[in-house]
Amino acid sequence: MNALPEQIPDRNRRLALISLTLASVVVASLMFIGLYLGLFLPAAGPEQQISFSHHVHAGNKQISCFVCHGGAQDTAHADIPPLETCMLCHEHVIITHPQIRCIRQQYANNTAMPWKRVTNLPEFVKFNHQVHLQRGVDCGRCHGDVKSMDRLYMPWDLKMGFCIQCHRDNKATTDCMNCHH
Repeated sequence: MNALPEQIPDRNRRLALISLTLASVVVASLMFIGLYLGLFLPAAGPEQQISFSHHVHAGNKQISCFVCHGGAQDTAHADIPPLETCMLCHEHVIITHPQIRCIRQQYANNTAMPWKRVTNLPEFVKFNHQVHLQRGVDCGRCHGDVKSMDRLYMPWDLKMGFCIQCHRDNKATTDCMNCHH
């Protein structure tokens, strides 16, 4: 095929346009598939009354999960920590910050903080944090990279398939009665 010199730039423009269109379709398709599979979830969970930052506490300050969620090591539930736990530090640390003032006021009034749950499993599912921790399962396996999160969110849905796959990967039981009651 003999192309005239003045036709070459038009051909290059058409090829570039076709390539760009094809790349856009591929990227859009991958994003749609990712959204459909739940791979791209919002990077912020429910808004709380206090802007508690896991990034500051667990990340920057390197406070262990178990300082606030100590129940996870010795009981089935990790639970949301009571204000007494916050006051272990904030009795003396940055006490004039408006958010800390609110915590201190709630504590002084013996009023619980109305935290909104980020993780909720159905009632028919029994999950035991202690058993998983004793077997060496890292908190991040289910909760994601909490140390990098300001407002906590779940990076994936904790549905049965997620749990079954983890159990298969780690050669743990997949007996129904192990998790359902």
